[in-house]
This record gives sequence, C-alpha cells and structure tokens, in this order.
Amino acid sequence: MFLSVGLPRAAAGTGLAAVACAAAVAVSACATDAAPMRDGTETVAAKLGGTPGPVAPASMDQSPKTLRPEPPAQLAVGDVTVASHGGYDRLVVTLHGAGQPGWFVDYVPSPMQETIGKPIKVAGNAFLNINIDGTVSRAEAGLASPAPIDISAASSNVVDLVNVGTIDDRTQLILGLRTAAPYSVQLTSDPTRLIIDISTS
Repeated sequence: MFLSVGLPRAAAGTGLAAVACAAAVAVSACATDAAPMRDGTETVAAKLGGTPGPVAPASMDQSPKTLRPEPPAQLAVGDVTVASHGGYDRLVVTLHGAGQPGWFVDYVPSPMQETIGKPIKVAGNAFLNINIDGTVSRAEAGLASPAPIDISAASSNVVDLVNVGTIDDRTQLILGLRTAAPYSVQLTSDPTRLIIDISTS
C-alpha cells in the first residue's frame, strides 16, 4: 500500500500542520567526498558530528547521488517533511533505529516501484527517486503505519510525495516536482535524518 500526499496549491494549508524544517539539529560541518564514477554517479559522504546548529545546503546539481549503508543498519522511516527555505526546498526524512543508512537518489523519467517494475501514480512533471538503504518496515520497528508525510510548507515546485514502501532493506520514496532542479543529499545525527535540498533559484 502506497502513501501519497499530493498538494493542490489552493489547499496547501488544509488539515496539515506547517513544518519548520530550519529548526536546529545536532550536526557538524559536512565533510563531503564527491567522486564522479564512470557511470556519472556522484558519491557523497556527509560526515556526522555533535555541534548544534542549522544544516547549510550542500553543493547542488542534477547528477545521481549514492552512498552505501554502514552495516549493521536497522532503521525505520519516521516523519517525512518538505518545507521551503530561501532558494531551496528541504525534504527531511527522520530515521529511527540503529546504524547509518545508505542511499541512491536520482531523477527518473517515469515513477516505478523498483522491485517489481510497477508504475506508480505520482503528480508532477519530474520525479526524484529516493532509495534509503539499511531500513526495515515500520511494523518491524514497532511503529504505527503509515509514516506521516507533510509537504504543506513546500514551494509550488513540489506537488506530490509518495512512500512506495520498504522491501529487502530498502525504502523507496518518490518526490513529484513541476520542474527538475539541482539537489543535494546530506545526513545528520542526533536524530538521524536524511536531508535532500532541491534548488528553487
């Protein structure tokens, strides 16, 4: 069962709590090791730390971004929010459990459930496919399902967000956009959060 939250702009505030994603979280300055691979994939490793402060956006582009998880990772997806900031939208996936997740993020021409190749209905013209590795289902983690999703505070470029589900240690999300834009991926700790910033400038 997929959880989809579409956002007609005329009803952006209906029944949804606005989320301020610029709240301080425990992080250090990101140490990013970007290495283009032969297939064009960019590997980005965001190091973690314990210095409180806002998370600044990292360098953005439209290339695929990936990082392997650090085993053993047993994380479940918690709240998922998207909020607009000056010059970018920020998608925050809060993760509960132990370990460090991995990810593979890329634009795809058509939204699909990757495990079976099934088309997924997602509003928008551009689709950012987000795979989070090292994850378990919310049921396995003892959490209520489905995971809360809130995109009410996003810019007009964000029109939908679908949680496709968790299979074989991978959770798939698809973000529906009006227009593809450069983006970045970072990871923070205390709490563990995957942060994806999408340029609006």
